[in-house]
Parts: sequence; structure tokens; C-alpha cells
Amino acid sequence: MNRTRINYIVDLILFLLFIIVAFTGFFMYLVIPEGIPQGRYQVYMGLTKATWTIIHNRSSILLTVFVAVHFILHWKWITCIKRNLFGKGKKRKDEYLCEEKSSDQFDS
Repeated sequence: MNRTRINYIVDLILFLLFIIVAFTGFFMYLVIPEGIPQGRYQVYMGLTKATWTIIHNRSSILLTVFVAVHFILHWKWITCIKRNLFGKGKKRKDEYLCEEKSSDQFDS
């Protein structure tokens, strides 16, 4: 599997996890009341509050892991841009050299 395909899959997973985390977070904040209702087993859209919390928390953990993977996959580009913007040494002509350099790594 080439690096471009891996980047695409990681980015797609990141997008899906972001949607899940955002939806569950807003849903729990706006719809589900805080605290535990006494004497009642409350279900919201077919799931209990505990299930909503588990989905939100586990998706958030996975999102954090995949963000770390995303940074690892793009580390050469990040360091190249950092060097161009904040480097004390020899400056490159423009940041496009980093893009060209990073696109070369996907060809192999």
C-alpha cells in the first residue's frame, strides 16, 4: 500500500471520527439533561446516556490517536515548513519547495 493511500485512509478516518465526536458532543450538550434522572431509565434516540458517553469518549480517544498518526505521516513536511518560516539558517525561496519535496516522498 503506497503512502498516498495510507494518507487518504487516515484522513477519511479522521473526518468520520470528527463527525461522530462533534455530533455526540453537541447532542449530549443540547439534548440530554445533566445528572441522572431518579427512578427512570431514559433513552435518547434509542441509546442510553451511558452509551452516548461511551461512544463519545471512545471516538475521542481514537481521534487523538489518528491525529498523532497524521502528524507522524506529515512530519517531514512540518519540519520543512518550520525551517522555512522560523529557521535561522539558509532560507529557501518559498514554501513550495516543501510541497514538492513532500510530494516526492509519496511516489515511492
